[in-house]
Order: sequence, then structure tokens, then C-alpha cells
Amino acid sequence: MDQGIQEEQPEPPEVGSMVRDVGRGRIGRVMACDGGRVWLRPPAGGREWTALPDDVRPVSLSESLSPLVAEVNRRSSGTR
Repeated sequence: MDQGIQEEQPEPPEVGSMVRDVGRGRIGRVMACDGGRVWLRPPAGGREWTALPDDVRPVSLSESLSPLVAEVNRRSSGTR
């Protein structure tokens, strides 16, 4: 018997916050939390994806800026 022990559910991240999806190794901005999923979008824009709440972790400011800097560098070098 489980003796009334409940697993603690993680708090959903705040909409607009930047998180790391550890399942995919990607950083994204939280667009919504709905239906047991967290909807994420790449920091520089693009296609959304979903992650489980257990798979998202907050990121530092420098971690959240890294993908944006990489995108700016890619655009300025003319690489597609």
C-alpha cells in the first residue's frame, strides 16, 4: 500500500520564463502550460514544441541569451 504518500507535482513554470527542456536539450520560452504539458518556443522564434513539466528546468540569464546570440551571429555571417 502507498500509505497515503503522494508524489509531489512540480510547479508549472511561469509563462514567459526561459527554461531548458532536458529531454531534448533545448532552451525555450514558456508559451503555455496546459493539459499536463509545457508549450515552449525557441528564444529567437520558430515552431513550438511540448515538454513534460518534469523535464523543464529554469535557466540562468546567460544560458537564455546563448541561443539568441548564436542566431544573431548566424544571421550576420550570412549562413542559412
